[in-house]
Amino acid sequence: MDKVLECYLQETRKYLKRIPEPGRTDIIKEIESEIYELQNAGRTPGEITNRLGNPKDLAKAYITGLLEEEKGFSFKKFMAVCAFYSAAGLSGMFIIPILGIIAPVFIAMGAVIPVLAFIKMADYIFNIGIPYMENVKVVLNGAEEANPVAGFLIAVVIGILLYLTGKGAWKLLVLYCKKTANIKRSISA
Repeated sequence: MDKVLECYLQETRKYLKRIPEPGRTDIIKEIESEIYELQNAGRTPGEITNRLGNPKDLAKAYITGLLEEEKGFSFKKFMAVCAFYSAAGLSGMFIIPILGIIAPVFIAMGAVIPVLAFIKMADYIFNIGIPYMENVKVVLNGAEEANPVAGFLIAVVIGILLYLTGKGAWKLLVLYCKKTANIKRSISA
């Protein structure tokens, strides 16, 4: 067998490690059989690996198929469900609320802070006298207040950082929810 295909099988075997040995061996033999059929049909190693797909996805398909074949009560499946709900419940108590609060607050503050700093700067430059603008400050080193023009530039940088942090927290929250749903779907099948 070609070295590329041998590496492909090794990587697939690595992703199948959750399956007990007899089943894993059968799956690898089935994949080898498919590879030999494709080689006999004149396919190149690159074409064969493209047809079979990513080793991780191929292994995942086999694992999902095995879980779907198990009907009735299985202690192993029961333990997988218990472990999933314990981990998802415990992590969900912290991850969802924290990211759910951080994301919108940071995004909103990323927009509000530069706007307030701009209004303070405009009030300073044009001497408008907007009420309560003396309460809007960018403080440096905990004691001295920055000039409103420099404060605006600092506020823009801080606003961008807060906005990006909020967007990142939102993406993490969505990713967490999707991954949890995918895992639930795979063990519930």
